[in-house]
Amino acid sequence: MIPLTHFIVLGAILFCLSMAGIFLNRKNVIILLMSIELMLLSVNLNFVAFSRFLGDAAGQVFVFFILTVAAAEAAIGLAILVVLFRSRQTINVADLDTTKG
Repeated sequence: MIPLTHFIVLGAILFCLSMAGIFLNRKNVIILLMSIELMLLSVNLNFVAFSRFLGDAAGQVFVFFILTVAAAEAAIGLAILVVLFRSRQTINVADLDTTKG
């Protein structure tokens, strides 16, 4: 049986990696989206660990809702990214900052 602290430390490491990915790489939109997904997955890991530790299935059910929202967010984000790439020929955040309607 793996203790709860191992899961919490792993979730914290994943969360810190995703924060570093957001702050260190502000040029590539795909890496920003991947960092946000990694952040959501680290939170989900903690939800599942606490749910298992406490013997309550509510945390695991909540993870399914988070994964559904994350999948929808990723699909919409990538669709917007494809449209922007077709119109601007770049995915650089600095170039996408000056979008005009």
